Amino acid sequence: MSATHPINRARTALLFVDPYNDFLAPEGKLWPMVASVATELGLLNNLRKAVAAARGAGLPLIIVPHHRWKEGDLDGWDHPNPYLLGGYQHRVFEAGSWGGEWYPDFAPQPGDLVATEHWGSSGFANTNLDFLLKQKGISRVILIGLIANTCIESTGRFAVELGYHVTLVRDATAAAGPEAMRAAHDINGPTYAHAIVTTAELVAALAIPNT
Repeated sequence: MSATHPINRARTALLFVDPYNDFLAPEGKLWPMVASVATELGLLNNLRKAVAAARGAGLPLIIVPHHRWKEGDLDGWDHPNPYLLGGYQHRVFEAGSWGGEWYPDFAPQPGDLVATEHWGSSGFANTNLDFLLKQKGISRVILIGLIANTCIESTGRFAVELGYHVTLVRDATAAAGPEAMRAAHDINGPTYAHAIVTTAELVAALAIPNT
């Protein structure tokens, strides 16, 4: 994809991963981890632009949420990984709490879809995301949200394995530091993603009418 190539709107959806207060609000539990990169990139404004452009082009928007913390979630688990354990210990995205609510700018609107919550990093594993996309006739996905080298990367890789065309938006995401962002977009991204673009390039491509 580039600014000179239109997007097949009938076959493309925007996937917004984890638009929670805990990630995107200054008081959120995970905001300090991504704040430096997010601020440098203008993450919130880029997310707003990407969502507005997708809505304006008529693309389905699907929220891809992480599991909301509940007491006893991991009781009896054989091998929860460090990622799961860390989130559990810090009560990240706690159900019923402010941190587990949608960041107001990105709350679902009428017509949006919300996939079932994923436990690990992939928005596809053990959820209904693939089913929702297939029912909508979607074969191409554009990924935005958090975090570039975990949930975005894992969801993108899983999408490719399922046969989807995947676009990453390098400045509509963030991570814990520049090394993680470089790994996500310059090292790992090109091994699976079909396109890696900026928000400006995405907006320009969405503005080109389909012929």
